[in-house]
Amino acid sequence: MARLRAVADVAPSPASRAVQRRNGAVSLGTRLLDPACYPHPVGRIRIVETHISWVLLTGEYAYKIKKPVDLGFVDFSTLRKRRAACIAELKLNRRLAPDLYLEVVEIRGDALAPHVGGDGPVLDYAVRMREFPQADLASRALARGKFGAAEIDRLATRIAEFHARAGAATGADRLGTPATVRAAALQNFEQMRPGVKLARDARTLQALRRWTEREFALLEDTLAARKRDGLVRECHGDLHLGNIVLIGGAPVPFDCIEFDDALRWIDVMSEMAFAVMDLEDRRRPDLAWRLLNRYLESTGGYAGVRVLRFYLVYRALVRAKVHLMRSRQRGLARSDQARLLRAFHAYLALAQRFATAGHAGIVITHGLSGCGKTTFTQALLQALGALRVRSDLERKRLHRLPPLARSRSTVAGGIYTARADAATYRRLAELAGTIAQAGFPAVVDATFLTRSEREAFRAVADALDVPFVILNMEAPLALLRERLRARSTRTDDASEAGLVVLEHQLAAREPLTPAEMAASIRVDASRAPAPETLRAVARRLLPPTPRRPRAPRRRGQAAAARGRSSL
Repeated sequence: MARLRAVADVAPSPASRAVQRRNGAVSLGTRLLDPACYPHPVGRIRIVETHISWVLLTGEYAYKIKKPVDLGFVDFSTLRKRRAACIAELKLNRRLAPDLYLEVVEIRGDALAPHVGGDGPVLDYAVRMREFPQADLASRALARGKFGAAEIDRLATRIAEFHARAGAATGADRLGTPATVRAAALQNFEQMRPGVKLARDARTLQALRRWTEREFALLEDTLAARKRDGLVRECHGDLHLGNIVLIGGAPVPFDCIEFDDALRWIDVMSEMAFAVMDLEDRRRPDLAWRLLNRYLESTGGYAGVRVLRFYLVYRALVRAKVHLMRSRQRGLARSDQARLLRAFHAYLALAQRFATAGHAGIVITHGLSGCGKTTFTQALLQALGALRVRSDLERKRLHRLPPLARSRSTVAGGIYTARADAATYRRLAELAGTIAQAGFPAVVDATFLTRSEREAFRAVADALDVPFVILNMEAPLALLRERLRARSTRTDDASEAGLVVLEHQLAAREPLTPAEMAASIRVDASRAPAPETLRAVARRLLPPTPRRPRAPRRRGQAAAARGRSSL
């Protein structure tokens, strides 16, 4: 088995360690850099540090030690609390990473000569893990181009399955209540305020606090309903790319929140918002929205988009707080402080961007089976930051069938009757309205071969006063037949349409009306999604930029302007 390594956010630089030595503030983690401290062969030892822990990398094993800190949101100030946190960390992380988390070990001896196990008084406790190469962290793999669409899809599926198994909070406890959500959101501001030194940062935080209070007031009933519906679950709680590692090509989340039940028992959409926010911060919005879409297609939890923007802002502020607190800890070199403060400001800016109203709209496809609707809309949702609903998936969800199940239905029979079609399109319209009302573009992947189906979605867009766009997907008939023949041999596609279905569609389709053509964008579905077509859709959805009125010119200025223009 490949050697594994544990991880944390920030490694102390040599300059920081030098500052610690000058100040006499040598930590337990630093004293464990001696290979003699371990009961097994050790090569080169590295220490990785976060605001709440040290991680010692020894080669075969990694040891994670809690810092004796009380930061308000986390309290490791006593030996008893640190031991309890280590035990909880071991148990909770085995849910997603059982091969990484091995045991809780004692650190014994004295402050000048600590060692893992052996004799002497217990100084502290550590979680022993298998090491993995730091290069296999998702955050680092992403930077090297080794964490892409395939890994994102596997991660989304893994988290969807994890959430489905996780326990749901009961109505009687405080976990996940609106009051708990509000308290956690406002705690960010309270804990950042003492560390903010610049007036502009204070103004930004105050504006974001007001936004948070307003949004919470609008969402309070929705948050309560989501808990009643079982959507507050025992999650990971800290799902960003620094806490995900590739093992055998599979993304494995680790290092979940163990120190506060309220930060782990959360809305599943809060969990996903953390990963989406992190990918946005790393300038990969395409992967961020691919991840969220894949998760929603797996779970059907589209109602969660109502609270998505609130949680995106909250998660960006959590990361801002962590970096600000880390920058204020003793023993850091100025270069490390400056780097952490830059990250703090970047997260503040990201929170501001998330808090800005989005560009909602409803985009539907129009085209025969095999014309590449799913391929084009996948590129579109990643380019727009949109959310997609697919008729193939929602139809099967309505009939309680797995996505890749074969219903063995005949044309216009089974799950494809006129009644089933109507129910499917009603469900798609409901979901599109939910997404658009939450301020996001809704992309609906279906054939939309009849006017009545298309007009129903135009009516939803009109009622919400958002743009409506039809993607008119066109491809040669011979190509459609070729694609459908190839699809019939595959087992990884939710669509059941074949050549018989295509012939039925050709006979029954209703062309776009002149009014519909005005709302449409032609898509050449015989080739890969064209960037200019994606941009054309974006232009339809984005509100027009108001022109700034020109200041009136004096007569002499106008003459001078005319003179310049004539040269």
